[in-house]
Parts: sequence; C-alpha cells; structure tokens
Amino acid sequence: MEIVLIGAGNMGYAMLKGLSSRYSVEVVEKNEEILERIEKEFEGVKVSKEVEDITNKVVILAIKPQSLSSLELKGEARAIISILAGTPIARIRDRFDAKYYIRAMPNVAAKNLKSLTSLVGDREFKKEACEILSSIGKTIWLDSEYELDIATALAASSPAWLAIVAEALVDGAVNLGLNRVKATQYLDGLFEGVGGLLKDTHPAMLKDMVTSPKGTTIAGVEILEENRVRSAFIKAMKESLKRAKELEES
Repeated sequence: MEIVLIGAGNMGYAMLKGLSSRYSVEVVEKNEEILERIEKEFEGVKVSKEVEDITNKVVILAIKPQSLSSLELKGEARAIISILAGTPIARIRDRFDAKYYIRAMPNVAAKNLKSLTSLVGDREFKKEACEILSSIGKTIWLDSEYELDIATALAASSPAWLAIVAEALVDGAVNLGLNRVKATQYLDGLFEGVGGLLKDTHPAMLKDMVTSPKGTTIAGVEILEENRVRSAFIKAMKESLKRAKELEES
C-alpha cells in the first residue's frame, strides 16, 4: 500500500515514524529544512515538494486547514484520510476525487506510537483506515463527525491541558523547595503510573483509594474543588467543541 503524507508539520511529522515502519510513504512538504530532516531520519521515505498523481494511493492530509483551498491533487485516490481540524468530510469530498473518505484526529503522542486516534467516514474503508492509523497507536471508530469534534477536545486538545497540570504540579514542588529536575522526574513517573491504573480503575475509585480521612490528599482536593478545577476542565471541553464547530462553519 502506498501512502502519500501531505504536510509534515508537527502532527504530520509525529505520524511519520509509525507510518514508515509499516508502509511505503511519500512525504509532500514545501519546507526544505523539514524535507532534509526527514531524509536523514527516515530511510526509504520518498520526499518531494509537489504532489504527483495520487491514483490508487492512500492520501493523508496533514496540512493547515487554510491551505486546503490552494491544494491541487491529480487523479483519484483509493482513499483520503484528512486530519484537518474543523474540516468536515463534505468539504474534502467536494475538493478531491477518491473512492473513500475518512476524517481522523490523532494526537501528538503519535510521536511515541501512543496516539489515540478517532476516525469517522466511509465504512467500506473502516478496516483499512484503522489498520493504517494503528501504526501510530490505538484507534476508535466513531458514528458521526459530531462525536469526532467531541473526541478532538478529549484526545487531541487535552494533552495541552494535561501539560498545564504537569507544569503546575512541578512549579508547586519547586515553590516548596524541591529542585525542578527531581520534580519533573516525579511527574514523569506519576503520569505513566496513573495512566496504567486508569486502564482498569474508574477515576473516582482511584481518587478514593488514595484519599484518607483528614489526610494530605483530601486537603488538596478541597482546594481544587474550591477553585473549581473540575468545572474549568468541563468548560474547556465545551469551548474546544464550540471552536471546532466555528471552524467547520467558516
């Protein structure tokens, strides 16, 4: 299977490690520095500045949404997988020819083959699309683009929010006297360990497991609740979804 990855910015580049380990990949990117970096880092990956004929190939669109109107593709692709935020399948279908159309939303963990990628689109290509994107992590097939917009906030935007949490916890430890290097080491282990526990444990149960009566944890929980941290995350999800819908309508 031949894959054409159009766009090798942050997200496209993050996907390249997994994709190139399983498939024949051609990268189309206008930035010469990025192309040179790809040639050095990924042996066997073809690079070019212009899109050639896409007939019978699987095209992954990883460009910025505002670049969509200027992109020209020749031929009919076997499938087009778009990871463009706020860009509905109908818009891709109107612009380019393909047998199947898929909209997907990976996240930056693709760089470590740990992305949780949401997909929606033509069910005839569901199996192949999930197989392709399983090269960068796990996949979840959704029933509608509205669900994908929600998943975008949860899986694609939340890494930034969790990074803020991690940064705040490190800053808190530094403020109390622990040096930043050690504090960061603790956070690395904490996120990895808690992530493993959450695979089999409900978040509420995990919280209760480490919350003793009149203990240190509940004292901290009280402050978080007073400052409406839980509400802030819920509002962040709502605003992220709102912005996704605005992008679709623009």
